[in-house]
Amino acid sequence: MSDKSYAIESVPGFHSNSPGIQLAAQCNDKATDEDLQFFQQLGVEWLMVGVGDDENQNADYYRELKSRFAKYDLQIYRIANSSVHNMPEVTLNLPGRDEKVEEFATFIQNLGKADIPYNTYAHMGNGIWSSGRTTRRGGMDARTLDIKNAKGRWRDAQFEGDLTHGREYTEDELWENYEYMIKQIAPAAEEAGVYIGIHPDDPPVYSLGGIPRCIFGNFAGYKQAMDIADSPNIGVCLCVGCWLEGGEEGMGVDVPGAIRYFGERKKLFKVHFRNVSNPMPEPWTETLMDDGYMDMHVVMKALREVAFDGAIIPDHIPNLLGGHRAGVAYSIAYMRALLQAVNNEAGGP
Repeated sequence: MSDKSYAIESVPGFHSNSPGIQLAAQCNDKATDEDLQFFQQLGVEWLMVGVGDDENQNADYYRELKSRFAKYDLQIYRIANSSVHNMPEVTLNLPGRDEKVEEFATFIQNLGKADIPYNTYAHMGNGIWSSGRTTRRGGMDARTLDIKNAKGRWRDAQFEGDLTHGREYTEDELWENYEYMIKQIAPAAEEAGVYIGIHPDDPPVYSLGGIPRCIFGNFAGYKQAMDIADSPNIGVCLCVGCWLEGGEEGMGVDVPGAIRYFGERKKLFKVHFRNVSNPMPEPWTETLMDDGYMDMHVVMKALREVAFDGAIIPDHIPNLLGGHRAGVAYSIAYMRALLQAVNNEAGGP
């Protein structure tokens, strides 16, 4: 196992003037001036920005976004490109794999040219699985999953049944395909000065549709994947919600343990700060941060203890009365209060 330890702060411009745990939110590139003013009012420092049109995935467009957002004191932490995220061609070695790897490398190069420091990558061959929507506290609308009737989707593709791609895949195949990709993408990321955090499988179920989620569906797989990459620029996007879906027994370590392991090695690049009702195998529902089975104060405290120096975002926010902004404001305020609490408990910012 590699003993390498790297610091994110070596990337120029990665941090604001107040390093430490930083609050961020999500939007798309079509965000209005009112949307940006809303984020400014909440006091977030960074935005994770989705770019929907493939023709806009270029450095010039990213620079334009940076300039527009900067008028509201907002920085771009991540650009999302769904075309190079959850790629079955790469995960499963399907036709078009090399073209997709090249597209991914070009995307990373464009981020570097625009001084965008980070990208989240997910390695699921048949998408994110759900069982639709249900209600939570007070009738709020939320995503739920019962593995008995779940279906997957990504972009325009939908997946269901015992064999979503016609056959069962082996663990060895999955590992070989990951190594083939990461050995090309890691050098591209290093050259571009871009950090890539790999997202957990959602859900982290061993096999879905004949595809074993053996790499990013458990702690041991993550450690092995980091060792294979062996790069300062390849690390973890820790989705707390996905980790909680698997639970300590399923994942091999609890959320604070994962934070300590990856954080102490400076491999923790971004955190999706969210909660769920309970771990599998029972059906679960996504919740607001204070309404799930995890005490999120414990999560924030663990981030503070490892001196995490990056962004945390609310994600998969249940729908409240008042529209999407109500859930975002609730979540950012809750995160800000927890952050203030752990900083005070530690004796300072």
